[in-house]
Amino acid sequence: MELYNKYDKRLLKEKLMQEPFKRITISFYRYVIINQPHQLRDELYAEWYTLGIFGRTYLANEGINGQMSVPEHNWEEFMLRLQVRKYFEDMPIKRAVEDDGKSFYKLKVKVRTKIVADGLDDGTFDVTNVGRHLSAKEFNEALADPNTIVVDMRNHYESEIGHFENAICPDVDTFKEELPAVEEMLKGKEDKKLILYCTGGIRCEKASAYFKHKGFTDVNQLHGGIIDYARQIKAEGLENRFKGKNFVFDERLGESISGEIISECHQCGSACDTHTNCANDDCHLLFIQCKVCAEKMDGCCTDKCKTIANLPVEEQRSLRKGKLKTDAHAVYKSRLRPHLKKMNNQEV
Repeated sequence: MELYNKYDKRLLKEKLMQEPFKRITISFYRYVIINQPHQLRDELYAEWYTLGIFGRTYLANEGINGQMSVPEHNWEEFMLRLQVRKYFEDMPIKRAVEDDGKSFYKLKVKVRTKIVADGLDDGTFDVTNVGRHLSAKEFNEALADPNTIVVDMRNHYESEIGHFENAICPDVDTFKEELPAVEEMLKGKEDKKLILYCTGGIRCEKASAYFKHKGFTDVNQLHGGIIDYARQIKAEGLENRFKGKNFVFDERLGESISGEIISECHQCGSACDTHTNCANDDCHLLFIQCKVCAEKMDGCCTDKCKTIANLPVEEQRSLRKGKLKTDAHAVYKSRLRPHLKKMNNQEV
């Protein structure tokens, strides 16, 4: 069998919508030494392909990071096959908060240098010396402590639509940028109680070890991230301290945690938390767009992109060869940055 998908995404999406069965969206990660990630990659792809699994999984010598959707009727078989591998035995699996089963439409399993791009030289510190893992109840209690500093270890477009109360949400595009940015922001605060959170916990796992290495004495992280926090507060009847929507890296692009909308459409300023990618294939900028603006702009971020997206396909391709540049990012940042500054205008 082929070990890579070669089908057109439009066809794959159509097939997904026609499926007569339900799917379960999950995420998981584990830092564990994998000696032959390429061999494991081929084995997992062949195994998951036969089970009809979709999703995106990264493997590296340092571990695994996966998000996928599993056909409900193959769930037990998937879990059985996963657990028999020593690498993944008893690995925590987090289920999506909101799940319509349409999160992924194809299977991708890739080998990378790292399972999360962090830009760190892992040989310079003990990556296993991580912070204390907090349950949702413990996390809420820590938020009430005036000596606590809570930091969102996600990118700006994630925290814009949802974050914990009083969290510092750095204005960064990548996790690699965030680590030194947060370190600089917290200079002189090394004795404070530091609590970190992210989507599912994987970024905090590395970040907590990094900040302990940098001299922070009381480092903590939200166990299972926002995804498991939402499950715990529901199961235990706890107060929800997360406001808005949790950004997710699949077709859904978000799942509501509190039911509140705390962000705005980047084009008209109305309340909105729906992310989309610009319909101009030369742009594909990720931004927030309400239904009214989506219709008015044909799903594009600027008038220039709208004009290009409505050109004949061959003409669009011709423009791409000339390495066409748009002003989309400038427009996006002009609307986004003021919001971020307002959100972070607080005493650390």
